[in-house]
Amino acid sequence: MKQIQLKRGKEESLQRFHPWVFSGAIQHIDDDVNEGDVVRVVTSSGSFIAVGHYQEGSIAVRVLSFSDVAIDDQYWASRLQSALSLRQSIGLVDAPQTNAYRLVHGEGDHLPGLIIDIYDKTAVMQAHSIGMHLQRKQIAAQLVKVMGERISHVYYKSETTLPYMEPENGFLYGGSDDNVAIENGLNFYVDWLRGQKTGFFVDQRENRALLERFAKGRKVLNMFCYTGGFSFYAMRGGAELVHSVDSSGKAVELTNRNVALNYPGDPRHKAFCEDAFKYLDSIKDNNQYDLIILDPPAFAKHRGALHNALKGYTRLNQKALQVIQPGGVLFTFSCSQVVTKDNFRNAVFTAAALARRKVRILHQLHQPADHPVNIYHPEGEYLKGLVLYVE
Repeated sequence: MKQIQLKRGKEESLQRFHPWVFSGAIQHIDDDVNEGDVVRVVTSSGSFIAVGHYQEGSIAVRVLSFSDVAIDDQYWASRLQSALSLRQSIGLVDAPQTNAYRLVHGEGDHLPGLIIDIYDKTAVMQAHSIGMHLQRKQIAAQLVKVMGERISHVYYKSETTLPYMEPENGFLYGGSDDNVAIENGLNFYVDWLRGQKTGFFVDQRENRALLERFAKGRKVLNMFCYTGGFSFYAMRGGAELVHSVDSSGKAVELTNRNVALNYPGDPRHKAFCEDAFKYLDSIKDNNQYDLIILDPPAFAKHRGALHNALKGYTRLNQKALQVIQPGGVLFTFSCSQVVTKDNFRNAVFTAAALARRKVRILHQLHQPADHPVNIYHPEGEYLKGLVLYVE
């Protein structure tokens, strides 16, 4: 196996089982190493320390194992079985009311660069590293064996995560047009062909269920609605009206389809294709909402964008806090990995002060258990949320 040698003293993070090797830590790379290759990582003295996928860039190696093992069929089957066992232990696999969940969550399942979401009989696989892309067929074959009759199709979707590779989306196994899945007894369409991520945000499953408990009799505004998940949960919770807003016409169309799938012809719901900031400005003097959801896309995808992202979160939350009715409840989120819990909380604190509203925290939210955080990789804790009561 090809080798990468570290500079003296640069093995310390790996000794603490952090799964990344940064390019600045590398002393020497074998001449024949190509992007996506499986490589052995050794210390400056030549001692083995890890095996992983090599890739050019800041994160040069994503560690697959801290044992000197072959990355073969047996390895993939073992790691996928471990991921499945975790989901079985928390009651998500074969659950009667839910057939959508995350099976593999990158570093959280010791498979950095790999995401696999299950939607009924279809597994949607997404690569975030060249190594995982190159081994996609091998992984899919072992996935089918491990999952058995639970899946009939494996769809590969990495055009947006590896655009410079120009990978082709498509089925690696099977093939189906049936794209309806179930979450907590509610139905939704999964757009794994053109949708964001793998087609649905399964990481908000438990937070949507919590919102349902607050919805009775309320007038709800779901900003950045995407597929409308929070909207149809609010309707089941007994909301008086639900308005869904997104700047994407396709998202609004999908929201309307999902609402109609669960509540056909229900007059309580309306959807609007509009910029979030403009919409909040437009209702400033004529607002009716007492339950608002802010679930924007990541404002910061790298550390260089952190400052502007925090300003964006502050501005967005300030506008929502200025318009929400007294006694209202605000669900607000950040899915930016580089934004810490303290960063986000401080941004919302600033927004509350600027809006001059009395605000109390009811819940502090996070990603669900099928999006586990590797204890040695705290960067994996990406989803932060607050539920606020506003006087």
